[in-house]
Amino acid sequence: MACTRRTRRNHIAAPPCSKTLGATLSWTDCLGLYDKCTPRILQLSKVQTAGSTCRRGRVWQGCDSLGSSWPVDNDEVMTNRSSRSNPYPETFASAYFHNMPSDDHPIGLRWRASTLFIISTVAIGLFTDLFLYGLVVPVLPFMLEERIHLPEDKIQSWVSGLLAAYAGASVVFSIPVGIVADRTNARRTPFLCGLAALLAATIMLALGQNIPALIVARLLQGTSAAVVWTVGLAMVLDTVGPQNLGKVIGTIFSFISVGELAAPVLGGVLYRKTGYGGVFGLGAAFLGVDFIMRILVIEKKVAVKYDKSLAEIQNPRDAEARAEGMDSGDDRSEEEPLLPKKGEDNYRIPEGQNRLIRTLPILYCLSDPRLLVALLLAFVQAALLATFDATIPTEAQTLFEFDSLQAGLLFIGLDIPYLLLGPIAGWAVDKYGTKPAAVLGFGYLVPTLVLLRLPSSQIAPSRTANVVLYSALLALNGIGLAIIGSPSIVEASDVVQKYDKANPGLFGENGPYAQLYGFNSLVFSAGLTIGPILSGTLRDRIGYANMNVVVACIAGITAVLSFLYVGGRPRMLKKNKRQLGER
Repeated sequence: MACTRRTRRNHIAAPPCSKTLGATLSWTDCLGLYDKCTPRILQLSKVQTAGSTCRRGRVWQGCDSLGSSWPVDNDEVMTNRSSRSNPYPETFASAYFHNMPSDDHPIGLRWRASTLFIISTVAIGLFTDLFLYGLVVPVLPFMLEERIHLPEDKIQSWVSGLLAAYAGASVVFSIPVGIVADRTNARRTPFLCGLAALLAATIMLALGQNIPALIVARLLQGTSAAVVWTVGLAMVLDTVGPQNLGKVIGTIFSFISVGELAAPVLGGVLYRKTGYGGVFGLGAAFLGVDFIMRILVIEKKVAVKYDKSLAEIQNPRDAEARAEGMDSGDDRSEEEPLLPKKGEDNYRIPEGQNRLIRTLPILYCLSDPRLLVALLLAFVQAALLATFDATIPTEAQTLFEFDSLQAGLLFIGLDIPYLLLGPIAGWAVDKYGTKPAAVLGFGYLVPTLVLLRLPSSQIAPSRTANVVLYSALLALNGIGLAIIGSPSIVEASDVVQKYDKANPGLFGENGPYAQLYGFNSLVFSAGLTIGPILSGTLRDRIGYANMNVVVACIAGITAVLSFLYVGGRPRMLKKNKRQLGER
C-alpha cells in the first residue's frame, strides 16, 4: 500500500511500500531502495514517520520515478555514499534525515531578519550614539564646575579636552573595529560590544566624581561611536545591497539628524528642570530601546540558514549590482558605473605586495584617486556640519543676544531640509550616480555659504527680519547638506566593490566593507574635530562673514574634485584624451 508522508513544508507523494518508513528502518532491509532509486531521495525534508520496517522485495517497486518528484536542496549529503569498507550508511533513517532544515529556528525569524527591522536597528543605534553625545555636551561645563569643582578658568580647556577624547577614540578604533568585523562570522557580535561600551560610558558619566572617570567615559563613548558607525554601515550594505544604498543612507542620516538637533536642546532643558537625573534617565531609556533591538536583530546571512526564502537581495559583493538599478541612458555612461570586463584589470592587485598589503589589502585600494576623493567628501561633509555646530550659537549670541535655548532653535531651520530631502537625495544617487549629486551638492553650497555674511551686514530693516533672514539662509544650506549626505559612502563602496570582484578571495569571506567604513568613520571623525578648530580660528581672526567665504571656497574645490574623479573621469575629458592620442 502507498505511504503518505507530510514534510515540514510540502505534501509529497511517497514510494509504494507495505508500511511507513520507520526511524529504526535498517538500511540493509531497504537495499533495493538505494539500488533502484535516484540518490536524491536522501535529500528529502525530514518527514513524520511511524510504523515497522519495510519488506525488501516491495520497497524498490516504482522507485525509479521518484527522482523528479523529490525536492532537492544540495549534493552535500552524497558525501556519505557507499565505500568498500562501509557500503551503506548505518541506517536508512540516518541518511534519510541527513542535511535537513531544522525546526529549531528563532522565534519571529521573518520580522527579526526583515530589511525594515535591520535598517531600523542600525538607525536607532546611530541615533542613540549621536543623541547621547549631544545630550551630554551642554551639561559638561556644569558637571566640571559643580561635581568636580574645577576653577572657572579651567572649565573651557577641560570641556575641549573631553570632546577631543571622544573624537580621538573614534579615530583610533575605527579601523581596528572594521578589521575585526570583517573577520567575524556575524556583525551583530561587535555591534553589541559597541552598545556595552556606550552603556558603560553613560554610567560613568552619570556617576563619575573625578576627571579620570570622565575621560575614560568619553573614550568609551568614542569607541562605541567607531563600532556603531563602522559595523552599522556594513550591516546596511549587507542587507540592502549596493543598488539601494544611497536612498537608505539618505533616510538614515535624515532620521539621526533629528537626534543631533534635539539632544542639546533637551539636555539643557532637562538639566535646568530636573538636574542630572532627568538627563541620564532619558539617555538610559534610549539605551534600553537600542539594547532590545540589537538583541533581537538577525542578519540576513544568518537567517538564510533557517529559511532560504529570506535570501532576497543581490549579493552586496557583486560590483555590477548597483549598476543594474540605474538607467541605461546617457547619464549612465557619464557616471561609468559599469566597466567592460577588461576594465577589471585596472582593479586587480598585483602579486608580490609587502606583508602589510597582503594582511590588509584595502590599504592598496587607498591609492585609487576615486576612493581618496570619496573619503575627502566625507571629511568635508563632517567639517561643514561641525562648523555650523560651532559657529551658529556664538553668532546668534553676538547678533541677536540669544541664549542657548534660542540658539538651539535656529538649528531647526538647518536640519528640517536635511530631514525631508535626505531620502530623495539618496534616491537620486542610486538612480543617477554619485557624480551629479556630489558636484551639484558642493557646488550649490558655495553661494549659500557666502550669503551667510548678509545677517552680520545688518541689511535687514529690523532685528526680527534679520533673524528670519538668518534662519532662511540656514535652511538653504540645509538643502545642500542633504544633497551631499550620500555620495561619499556610496562612491567609496562602488570603488571597493570593484577591487573585491577583481581579486576574488583576497579580501576574505566577508569582504573589506567594514574596514572601508572604518576608514570612513576615521575621516568623518577627523572632520568633526578639525572643522570647529578651523572655523573658530577663522572667525576670531577674520570674522564670521569672511570665514564663510573661506568655507565656501573649500566647498567649491571639493565640487571640482568631485567632477574630475567621483564616478570615474568625465566623458568629455576621456574624449579629449582619446583625440590627443590619435594625433
